[in-house]
Amino acid sequence: MVWQAIRAQSPTSGTISVPGSKSLSNRALLLAAISSGPSKISGLLLARDTKLMINALSQLGAKISVSENTAQVIPGKLIGGGEIQVGLAGTVMRFVPFVAALAQGETTFIGDAQASDRPMQVTINSLRQLGVTVDDQGRNKLPFTVYGIESVTGGEIAIDLSESSQFLTALLLTGALFDQGITIKNTSAFVPSLPHIQMTISMLAEHGVSVQSSENTWQISPSKIKPIDRIIEPDLSNAAVSLAAAMLTEGTVTISHWPTNSNQPSKQIQQIFKQLGAELELTQAGLILKAPKELVPIQANLSEVGEITPTIAAIAAAASGISRLTGIAHLRGHETNRLAALVTELNKVGIIAQELSDGIEINGGTLKDADTELNSYHDHRMATFAALLGLVVSLSVNDIQTTDKTMPDFANNWNRFITGAK
Repeated sequence: MVWQAIRAQSPTSGTISVPGSKSLSNRALLLAAISSGPSKISGLLLARDTKLMINALSQLGAKISVSENTAQVIPGKLIGGGEIQVGLAGTVMRFVPFVAALAQGETTFIGDAQASDRPMQVTINSLRQLGVTVDDQGRNKLPFTVYGIESVTGGEIAIDLSESSQFLTALLLTGALFDQGITIKNTSAFVPSLPHIQMTISMLAEHGVSVQSSENTWQISPSKIKPIDRIIEPDLSNAAVSLAAAMLTEGTVTISHWPTNSNQPSKQIQQIFKQLGAELELTQAGLILKAPKELVPIQANLSEVGEITPTIAAIAAAASGISRLTGIAHLRGHETNRLAALVTELNKVGIIAQELSDGIEINGGTLKDADTELNSYHDHRMATFAALLGLVVSLSVNDIQTTDKTMPDFANNWNRFITGAK
């Protein structure tokens, strides 16, 4: 379905309430499902990725009931999950196979057509280092079958984390249940999205699991994962899209319930928007952003906040001058190759952009109306990127529904936000 992007007729303003964080929601669901007792998760994001996680954990033996945005989770004996659909959700395709390894029986993981393009070799190799049999027919990609052995020995493994922090998070989430715990050594010098690692470690601590870390090594001793009740923070990566809308239209936006102390990269996101020229104030009402009269091109390392790269790229496209966004080579392995996709779509709207070895350079300030549609690449971040550009130039977007991955009913909510409709 082709969606005509909404052109802003006035500065975007208002107060926005953002649904719960996908990253926190899926970690919370998994930890609750393998903990030692029942728990409740409030403020849960209910979108495609979290529904896929709920279904996957339910197939593996957990009892999960959801009412509105609250989940009641009762762990059960882990059993082979049959065929589990992961969609394009990295948290499902990379986290859940380690739960399947602790189950009794076989679990086959399948996904959307594009899922077979996502890097999975580290997941598969990690399982094999732990003594778990995986049948991937030599592809190192989805689909593959995990033959659960119920009791995983654990111990020390060495993996390359340069492509995704999710490879490390998967092992941290389940490592306490291995007979010898887990020691993970990173064979590369780089780990992207470090705030997501700290998020995982903080959540584990709340469940009574201690992670000892030193340079490029993480260790967990065997222990139970205690159940806790938890409230999920708003998704700050999604909130950044609303902040960007204000930036592109000289507006003022308040994100309600912006956390003062967060497991997400809150400070990093705020700092980047300040570099782009925004005025920010964190109040009891939330985070208030006032856009500048003129956007400022930036030189920024986004390694800790790679998820918001398409959002920042949309702002950079409107800022006169050259912006260089680096530290994000790993985005080539996301739902699509986001760096190549950004260059292609920016060129359609008159912006000269080029890929760098670890990022993208954008020569902004020359946006023009596009008589063609922009491609979402079945990637929710590319779809919201196109919607942001559509605020200032005329364009259409294919497959806007891909935003259901983390932002249900995005098109209608976006329309109300931009037009001020009730």
